[in-house]
Amino acid sequence: MSPSFKSIALSLLISTAAVNSFSINSNKRVAPLQASTTIDITGASPSFNILDKSGQAQEAEDDLNVGVLLLNLGGPEKTQDVEGFLYNLFADPDIIRLPPFLAPLQKTIALIISKRRAPKSIAAYESIGGGSPILKYSNEQAALVQQRIKSKYDLDVNTYVGMRYWYPFTEEALEQIQEDNINALVIVPLYPQFSISTSGSSLRVLQEEFARNPSFQNKFSHTVIPSWYDRPGYLQSMANIIQKELDSFSQEEIDEQLESNEIAKHVLFSAHGVPQSYIEAGDPYQEQIQKCVAGIQALLPTEQQGVKVHLSYQSRVGPIEWLRPYTDDVLPQLGKDGVKNLVVVPISFVSEHIETLEEIDIEYRELAEESGISNWRRAQALNTDEIFINDMADMIVEALEQPSQSVTEACVANNVGLVDLDLEEKGELGSAGVGGVGAVDDLTGAMRKKADERFFGRIAFVAVVTAILVEALTGQPFFGM
Repeated sequence: MSPSFKSIALSLLISTAAVNSFSINSNKRVAPLQASTTIDITGASPSFNILDKSGQAQEAEDDLNVGVLLLNLGGPEKTQDVEGFLYNLFADPDIIRLPPFLAPLQKTIALIISKRRAPKSIAAYESIGGGSPILKYSNEQAALVQQRIKSKYDLDVNTYVGMRYWYPFTEEALEQIQEDNINALVIVPLYPQFSISTSGSSLRVLQEEFARNPSFQNKFSHTVIPSWYDRPGYLQSMANIIQKELDSFSQEEIDEQLESNEIAKHVLFSAHGVPQSYIEAGDPYQEQIQKCVAGIQALLPTEQQGVKVHLSYQSRVGPIEWLRPYTDDVLPQLGKDGVKNLVVVPISFVSEHIETLEEIDIEYRELAEESGISNWRRAQALNTDEIFINDMADMIVEALEQPSQSVTEACVANNVGLVDLDLEEKGELGSAGVGGVGAVDDLTGAMRKKADERFFGRIAFVAVVTAILVEALTGQPFFGM
């Protein structure tokens, strides 16, 4: 016989209070996991097993409330918000990563970049209607997931949206969760692939808030779904959207393509890029992207059936090496190869926002057409796709039935501490990606860097900061976004 809702919630509250202890430094940023950190992740974690074997909710105690927190990037809803949004973005150490001796300049650099970049970003947002639709879609996703869980599982849950860089911030969502007396919380970053600069950064905020306000952990237990790039429903919904665009090519367009290229239709997955150094430090974002693309590709026609798949990375920032190939390099090359029929797929995003509506739809489309790619298609983001929403609901309920994974456990399992240590030693600038499982074993090795690497890394960072300051004084752009 399964334990009651109340007994499970109480046991989880006790266990997670013991597991989730965090330390933050003087500037309120969570300290990186150190080699001496001991976190027991070998034993079985408590389970949110609140469903019976038939899949229907058990009779609940009145004091058990289940919540679902969806985490996302956020975005300015009007042009007046753009500069503040950019400041929050670049004040995040996971976006602009400075070595410790330059860390005090973080906010100053963020202020400079946001002021310099605001006019160009405002123009970009004006080109898509004056603001980002990411909150609109996130709220719709939350409402539909809530409805689906109720209709399929007869389970009442409250859903919340917490944004990283603009309203409603994650901190606000946590306050509402506390006010609503939620005591079992499922945390879902709306990023299929785990990245330090996305999911990881959002989880750091939760770490800070849990450390700053212990009452959160005393009032509710939680579990994290750190990534879900291989979910069958997610893969199928992506494949369906792509297939719809593939089917839209006319016979005339297919005939035109076959005159210049032996493959009738081409699909380009454009993923958000991250610095190469993060991958080398243990960030598994690239691996998850590749596996995700392979999973979707398996549901599409093969190359022998007339569809060829390509992968590239977009949105690089700054002077350092990011994941290649770059989308703005791949498009001209495809044009040279005679590609005419192309479907571009934003693989890192589950809703429309500036990087789909402006960067892909306007900038990349213009580049593609200049390169001779005459028949352009863009697969829409998932938004409120029914299969996607249903799979999200199933995933959340499955998390309630499985052993819980705390915020700290999710960070350790995805190499967040390992990447921190390795990049601190190298002195790298940029944003981060996703991780594997072997973080604790590799922490010591990541700390073994030569003195000359640190020395030259610091010289490089002084040069970078100098360049940013020169940009502020001269008006010449340093970053490309």
